[in-house]
Amino acid sequence: MHLPDGIIPIEQALIYFLLTVIIMALYNYKLSKTENAEKQIVKIALFSAIVFILSSLSIPSPLGIPIHFFVIPIVVILLGLISGTICSCISLIGQTLLLNMGGITVFGANFLVMGFVLALVTSIFYNIFLNIDERVAIFLATIIAIISATFLQAVMLVLSGSITFNAVVSTLVPYYMFISFIEAILNIMIFYALKSVKPEILELNKA
Repeated sequence: MHLPDGIIPIEQALIYFLLTVIIMALYNYKLSKTENAEKQIVKIALFSAIVFILSSLSIPSPLGIPIHFFVIPIVVILLGLISGTICSCISLIGQTLLLNMGGITVFGANFLVMGFVLALVTSIFYNIFLNIDERVAIFLATIIAIISATFLQAVMLVLSGSITFNAVVSTLVPYYMFISFIEAILNIMIFYALKSVKPEILELNKA
């Protein structure tokens, strides 16, 4: 899902970058006002490294296309919206500069898709479905968040003129629907593995 340089016009990319700066400035301000902000920053640093490593792994799939898991949904569930979003931004910066995953000029677009929207939608739907069942909340929040991020990226690509709507429907949507189901199941397994082995992780303060 990492977009490369040149796929989005520079004027459009600049808008996405400015939105990223505004969002990150707001989220960092909110984080600084939270209780035990210093401890939260340490957790963000740790989870950013985890996201950087895990989301960089290329895993073979039956579709013939390697899978890269997002990881952000489970981090948002564990740490909260603001911390999860900041983790995504830090990991994306590292992947862009160190691993050449995604272009520099389109960093804003990549963050809005894989950071902001992915985290925001996860947080919203996790809290909505949590009243029904924890497993259902994790499963549906992960799927809805990944599909929402996919549609945002599709809109960006259509607006850029680099792909048609029909091409998006026939390629991006089925592929990321497949990934979303796998990641949703894995997130449930990870959550309950942590609950049984390291329950203190689930008691972390969220921000």
